[in-house]
Amino acid sequence: MRLFGTTNVVGQHLPWPGGQQEIVGVVEDGKYGTLTEDPTPAIFWPILQNPESDTVLLIRSDRPASEIIPLIRNAIAGVDSNLALFTLQRWSDALAMVTFPARAATIALGILGALATMLSITGIFGLAAYTVTRRMRELGIRVALGPHRMQVLRAALGRIALLLGLGSIAGLLLGAAASRLLASIVYGASAYDPPVIIAAVMTMMLIGLLSAALPARRALAAHPAQLLRDE
Repeated sequence: MRLFGTTNVVGQHLPWPGGQQEIVGVVEDGKYGTLTEDPTPAIFWPILQNPESDTVLLIRSDRPASEIIPLIRNAIAGVDSNLALFTLQRWSDALAMVTFPARAATIALGILGALATMLSITGIFGLAAYTVTRRMRELGIRVALGPHRMQVLRAALGRIALLLGLGSIAGLLLGAAASRLLASIVYGASAYDPPVIIAAVMTMMLIGLLSAALPARRALAAHPAQLLRDE
């Protein structure tokens, strides 16, 4: 379309060194180097015009590989027994080597992510519990003054929620900054996936609030005089 100004280019002639070439079909852009590259246009030449020794033949069949592979070998041998057939494999097996780096990186990042999650849970739980525990005297005074239990609970969890919110924003900014690097390692990965972002933020927030709620609930259940005497 960029060359001829129309979407119907079949039958048009493409200027090329050595003479014009007739266009007999159109294919969509594809990836020909790596999985992470952007789709690029390509030109396919007839094999008689551009013969190569490493020609790849693609065959689509509904039959199982164990049945179709011997038939292909016999068919090629029937055409020319001197043809060298180096590799004959399924398309999924051919893609396995291409996708191996991405799969290995995904497994490695998954393990590191699991370890990071465990460390995050431990750190958030410890920080939240320590922050609320330090405010036991304040919570005891609030309970002694007789406010509603939900008000005391909000006072205990409000600061933790603020810290978790600031930490989540910082993590999102760092994740967005590293998105290009992540996309170059793991195929199809993106830091701009709303479900993933929402799930990660909500999980960390929930862990932090639950971590702070446990000591806060203990403070609410205890007698104010006991809390003040312990302090």
